[in-house]
Amino acid sequence: MKYWTSVWALLAALVAPRALAAEAATAVPAAPVSAQPGAALEIDDFARNDTFHDIKLSPTGEFYAASVPMDDEAALVIFSRENMKPTAVFRIGRHNHVEDFWWVSPTRVLIGMAQKLGSLDRPQLTGELFAINANGSGADVLVGYRVQSRGAGTRIQPKKVESVAAFLVDDLPAEERSVLISVQPFTADAYSRAERLDTFTGQRNLVAISPVRNTGFTTDNAGVVRFAEGYGKDRIQKLFYRQSNDGEWQLIDSEDRDADMDSPIGFAAADKTAYFRTKHTQGPDSIVAFDVATQTRKEILRDKIADPAGIIYRNNTQIPVGVFFRNGKPRTVFFDKNSPEARQYKSLEAAFAGDAVRITSQTADGRLALVEVWNDRSPGDVFLFDNQSKHAAHALSRRSWFNPALMAPVRPIELSARDGLALHGLLTTPKDSSGKSLPLVVMPHGGPYGIEDRWQFDDVAQLLAAAGYAVLQVNFRGSGGYGEAFEQAGRREWGGKMQDDVTDATRWAVEQGIADPSRICIYGASYGAYAALMGAAREPSLYKCAAGYVGVYDLPLMHTTGDIQRRGSGETYLRDWIGTPQALENVSPARLASRIKAPVFLAAGGEDERAPQVHSERMEKALREAGVPVETLYYKTEGHGFYEEAHKREFYSRLLAFLSRSLGGKVATAPKPDAKAKK
Repeated sequence: MKYWTSVWALLAALVAPRALAAEAATAVPAAPVSAQPGAALEIDDFARNDTFHDIKLSPTGEFYAASVPMDDEAALVIFSRENMKPTAVFRIGRHNHVEDFWWVSPTRVLIGMAQKLGSLDRPQLTGELFAINANGSGADVLVGYRVQSRGAGTRIQPKKVESVAAFLVDDLPAEERSVLISVQPFTADAYSRAERLDTFTGQRNLVAISPVRNTGFTTDNAGVVRFAEGYGKDRIQKLFYRQSNDGEWQLIDSEDRDADMDSPIGFAAADKTAYFRTKHTQGPDSIVAFDVATQTRKEILRDKIADPAGIIYRNNTQIPVGVFFRNGKPRTVFFDKNSPEARQYKSLEAAFAGDAVRITSQTADGRLALVEVWNDRSPGDVFLFDNQSKHAAHALSRRSWFNPALMAPVRPIELSARDGLALHGLLTTPKDSSGKSLPLVVMPHGGPYGIEDRWQFDDVAQLLAAAGYAVLQVNFRGSGGYGEAFEQAGRREWGGKMQDDVTDATRWAVEQGIADPSRICIYGASYGAYAALMGAAREPSLYKCAAGYVGVYDLPLMHTTGDIQRRGSGETYLRDWIGTPQALENVSPARLASRIKAPVFLAAGGEDERAPQVHSERMEKALREAGVPVETLYYKTEGHGFYEEAHKREFYSRLLAFLSRSLGGKVATAPKPDAKAKK
């Protein structure tokens, strides 16, 4: 069955030429030096979506493929590099998102899908694999629940739905039809299989069976499955290794017998050395070289503060050669500083001084590279770089309507929590401000576990800075990016030490003279919304107002409603990481409303399954009963984060008006006649 349609109107924004610098300079009003009460701010641009999520160059350089957001779905768009005209579009409907995609030949793209209900929801991989040709033909579902079974070695078994999830393991660069995938039956704790998939016919052939359940496979450079990493009902991670296709699986690492845990990321060119990303009981993750003959390990790269945030691979291979670190401005570190990749990145980083640089893809011959550059004031631009001539040509922008010269600067910060734990975060200040005695909005991130705020263009932080506020974002304990121990330190600390970290960061901003102590509010989304309301309850004299967007406020309710508790291991996660229903009663803002003295603004979506709207309704009811001023904004058709631009605009407008009444910043201009939202 084919799932594709035409969305040519959308492509106009994607492939339109970039505005000239002089035109771009007038597209967005300058961020204020200081905000005046009652002053108006144009916010439409902040409500607009990126023109693309990711973009990759085809192996011959003839085409681009890009994943493109479209309200509550994301499509794949393929277009000609020569004339920027679309040649194919792939989409399958509401809540379905192209999560990743891979050129498996010069003219065919493999697509992995995810579903999510709301713009802030974490994508849930569906395990479906689709494919489409660059000219729009041959669009088909290859593996997944929409297929009427294509078991290993078969094409179709009519009237039998295939209950499996599949994920790409190796795109097998030397082949143009086949890839290697992992196949996971939906039955509880089933053993995974590695299979060879024909991306044209959908036929699959068994390659290997994992010795452990819930498996991720890793291949060598010949496409041979050598590692299997997974876990069973005991939730203990295990790593197995074999020498060849015919070799026996050997357990080489397990969480219950070793303080450190290895995860394979690839092999060196000769396949004699494998590389691991290793978690440690203390400190950040490292990169380790593993001699497959002697099975000895050697640490080759480790930062003092941050985990590796991404692996850099050699072009057209799965050979790891370096990593990204993202504590502060992203930077690259290579295993061999004199490698071709290290020299290439050094050249690009010099050409785009002050920007972060990432090669998204290259042609098979390595001549052309698609390079994305971004910084704290720019959402990102993509350039086509010729590695021979060293010439870079602008291809497209994520959001060309923003002028980086007019946006607010963001700087990394470091402070100590009350118990001495080192914390890192970000501070955004209004453009051209003194950076002192500013009205401050504290903005804890969502998640909370494994998520971190990074140095990049942040829509909401830039919006608030344009309204005249400093914005403080702290990566409290439990956040990702700073090692296993830092993340584990957040276990069962909702309303406890994680909240203390947010408070300590706020007081740090006051002590540094950044924040005016009489003008501080707290705002967050998802877990950040919980932290905002909990902050108002625990520190009633610190915050002048609190705003929560798609938040959870009655924590025992998480054990009976929402999508987390419905998952196979959801209840275990809730008890181990958040707490038992009884323990959570005393750290639920909805049950502490009498302690809140500041006005509150709540926004939620009726289709939210991560933080169901009932949380906001209970919080609202408790606040009204306690006599606390509360405002609300509910959209019954939205999920975990608003998709529709009109809804986002209304939310931003209401948020700015709410903050202005306590802090005195700018409010939004009136909406255009065609931009009114329906509730």
